[in-house]
Amino acid sequence: MVKMMLGVIDATTYMEPLQNLAAHRSVAAVPFAGRYRLIDFVLSNMVNSGIESVAIFPKYQYRSLMDHLGSGKNWDLNRKRDGLFFFPSPDLPLPSSQIGAFQHFEQHIDYFLRSKQKYALICNSYTVCNIDYRLVLEQHIASQCDITEVRYQGRSLEMFVLETSLLLDLIANRVQTGYNSIGDVVHNPFHSLNVCHYEHDGYVAVIDSVESYFHHSLQLLQPDVWKQLFIQSRPIYTKVKDEPPTQYTADAVVKNSMIANGCVIEGHVENCIVFRGVKIGKGAVVKNSVIMQKTQIGERCELEHVIIDKDAKVENDVKITGAEHRPFIIRKGTVQGVLMSQ
Repeated sequence: MVKMMLGVIDATTYMEPLQNLAAHRSVAAVPFAGRYRLIDFVLSNMVNSGIESVAIFPKYQYRSLMDHLGSGKNWDLNRKRDGLFFFPSPDLPLPSSQIGAFQHFEQHIDYFLRSKQKYALICNSYTVCNIDYRLVLEQHIASQCDITEVRYQGRSLEMFVLETSLLLDLIANRVQTGYNSIGDVVHNPFHSLNVCHYEHDGYVAVIDSVESYFHHSLQLLQPDVWKQLFIQSRPIYTKVKDEPPTQYTADAVVKNSMIANGCVIEGHVENCIVFRGVKIGKGAVVKNSVIMQKTQIGERCELEHVIIDKDAKVENDVKITGAEHRPFIIRKGTVQGVLMSQ
């Protein structure tokens, strides 16, 4: 049944509250959970649900996203038929918060016209969860719905299932109807369509601000959250990087932390998410923080409630204290050498 469905990931969203992490990358490419990008979760959910044709529609700063996805090999989407498609639309007008913009789809209408799948699944790129879309489609068909919206605790997750033919009609008639996106249709009380809701009961994290990113990142250190997100029968795939195991020296102390491979830990790490290739120097104490890939933290540093973006460097003896509700951010590729607190 799922081979009747194509996947569409809308990666055009611009989020001002997330710009400290998305200044040099699209929101879909923001690193998360030690070794993944945000888009890995929705893309893996589609693949695990048997979807073999996935179109990604980006707009802003998508070079890192293209580099991460490549040919789609890591998701088994490098196929002769169907597979992974990348449809940038830099000519779109001002930023929109609506998922599933018909104007964007119209620029690449041939993809939808050529698709043989009867149904389309349209999703955003920044909702982290582990969901089986086969169940959504089954309910959609059984309930004879025109559009099914996936929700969590009554909140829309901006995931929609509908027939491809209906999507094509909505795109073609957008000027007459005034509907500019799937969200416009679903949330308009005067439409004549049968809109149904599918309630997802697993873990969900909507990453729409630095604060939500930080909160949900540290939530992963809770075993019950981790088990709901990383399910053995429905794995989350990402770009493969061959790196050695993490090295822990005799002076290293690690408590309740997630440490990716390729790191060198010589200091004290507690309640942290540490990405690949990070080096933490002797005497350094890092607590309640997110340290992205290839960051170098010098000796005798004291860091708490910080987010360090990739390829950054913290010099020796630096002390930085952020807050749980307002983490201190060190931007990608920068050098931090000033004593400060927040």
